[in-house]
Amino acid sequence: MDMHVPSFGHGLAEALLVEWVAAVGDRVERGDVIAVVETDKASTEIVAERGGQVTAHCAAVGTILKSGEALYQLAAG
Repeated sequence: MDMHVPSFGHGLAEALLVEWVAAVGDRVERGDVIAVVETDKASTEIVAERGGQVTAHCAAVGTILKSGEALYQLAAG
């Protein structure tokens, strides 16, 4: 299942991916930090919307992400 880049709010449509916290193969629970992004306003942690296993990253560190794009893939369970 594709998990998407959330809206950054305040009229911001994109952010720079600066760090993956959860590696491919890691199990995560809802609320766990997946990645860290930077907007022109602040650094923000992206958290898991549900639990599961991270099966793929859809973007490399240094990539500009847009709200709604696929960020990572998660296998349920």
